[in-house]
Amino acid sequence: MGKLIADITMSLDGFITGPDDAPGRGLGERGEVLHNWVMGGPWRYDDGARRFAPLDVDRDVLQQAMGSVGAGIIGRRMFDVTGGWGGNPPGGRDARYFVLTHSAPLEWVRPDSPFTFVTDGIESALDQARAAAGHKDVGIGGGANVIQQYLAAGLVDELRLHLAPVLLGAGKRLFDHVGDQTTNLERTRVIESPYATHLYFTVRR
Repeated sequence: MGKLIADITMSLDGFITGPDDAPGRGLGERGEVLHNWVMGGPWRYDDGARRFAPLDVDRDVLQQAMGSVGAGIIGRRMFDVTGGWGGNPPGGRDARYFVLTHSAPLEWVRPDSPFTFVTDGIESALDQARAAAGHKDVGIGGGANVIQQYLAAGLVDELRLHLAPVLLGAGKRLFDHVGDQTTNLERTRVIESPYATHLYFTVRR
């Protein structure tokens, strides 16, 4: 059985989005800078010529992460603001995502959908994702609330933070609402690029 990995980009002041994240602007106002490392440099939502072209170091980080993950868990908010990635989520045609929600959008409940909507809690989503992932890892890509729930429950095995060199000042914080217990982390790897510092931690129990 693989690990449960929380993997997300964060500003130096702890935000994973800017203010007012919404469909078509999943990273919020001024939040594009968080994913400069993914895009290969500065970009804007309103730039029709933007392209996905990460630099060598960042491309390796992305490829290694995607290669190790067999299924993903996301929240309903992330699903909505990305529009379900138009039915083509990160990971390609065979990607499987389990969406934590209170109710499933019926238009997405079909045999060929890459999304399974889970209405009975984080443990159920994890069990289903692990069954789908086989020997590979399960990844939590967000949003903040989903990662917070799994951290508070003590279920995360590894935390991967991609620190963008920016202070956003407002938005959604990653480490609010994670409970009152101490979470001990062992740093296992650091990778630097012009647009992010990639930090890998094992969660110690």
